[in-house]
Amino acid sequence: MDIRLSPSLLAWLRSFDAAARHGSFTKAAAELCITQGAVSQQVKQLEDWLRRPLFLRTPRALVPTPEGKWLAVVLRESFDAIESTLAQMRQPTEAATATLSCSPSFAMSWLTPRLGDFFRQHPHTGLRVFGEFHTLDRTRMVRDGVEAAVRFDLGGYRDLNATVFLDEWLIPVASPEFLARHPPINAPDDLHGEWLLHDGSAWEGADTYEEWQHWFAQRGAAPPPWAGGQQFNLSQLALGAALAGQGIAMGRAALVLQDVKAGRLVPLLGRSVTSRAAYSFVTTTHPSPAMELVKEWLLEEAQRFCTERSEVLPPLASLASLASF
Repeated sequence: MDIRLSPSLLAWLRSFDAAARHGSFTKAAAELCITQGAVSQQVKQLEDWLRRPLFLRTPRALVPTPEGKWLAVVLRESFDAIESTLAQMRQPTEAATATLSCSPSFAMSWLTPRLGDFFRQHPHTGLRVFGEFHTLDRTRMVRDGVEAAVRFDLGGYRDLNATVFLDEWLIPVASPEFLARHPPINAPDDLHGEWLLHDGSAWEGADTYEEWQHWFAQRGAAPPPWAGGQQFNLSQLALGAALAGQGIAMGRAALVLQDVKAGRLVPLLGRSVTSRAAYSFVTTTHPSPAMELVKEWLLEEAQRFCTERSEVLPPLASLASLASF
């Protein structure tokens, strides 16, 4: 006998399978998202087509006949095999991917070394990081397709959501080789202008000597003449020059902590100061779930970093410490 699995026959079999598993037309209907009457009718059509009953219909439950039990087992094995094969063949859904614009020096020194932890915690979330430091506003973010960003600046975003997740400590740093070649540096007055390395754009709109000026002001000392000190457009470049023994850079804790721990850079003059700028996580109104995970992770990592920073770097300058200069 030539029997083909027509669409109608497949629908009848599906209804029978559900009814046999649940022992109820009502529960089968809920699973298949059709009415109880439709399930009952399709099972009846299957029975008419087979010319034999598949259920004994009692007031409390459906009881499969011997032929019904046989068919139920065969169908369940067949449907399980089909579902398993389809699951193996189906292309996996692409992982949700978040795209983050980030200040380049922070991305290189702080963010990317920690990304392995993020991917271990969230294996199904992708994260792309782009090094950028231009000023953000809602129009620019929407136009450029930037969902979120990390910026080191003074904040003040009016049409975006901004969360400060990490403040910054400033401390002058130099290589051991540089310090070995120069007279001891025991006070801010011992710093010569030609030794100083400058990030000429600490953030967009910042003064060329912003970080050194701020550090001297917070230490209650007058800065030397700036002439002669090298200038760079990234903090990472100034720190690279310091690592090479070319001078003294103003170190941001987030960028120098590992070099200090490894002994490649030495913090000078015994006190750190708090920067006027901080790291903000900036988004448009409705960030994606993937980007919300990034935000939560950044807040957790920043908390851990602050603990480590306090253990490694000189403490913040206080009024008592300023009185000694």
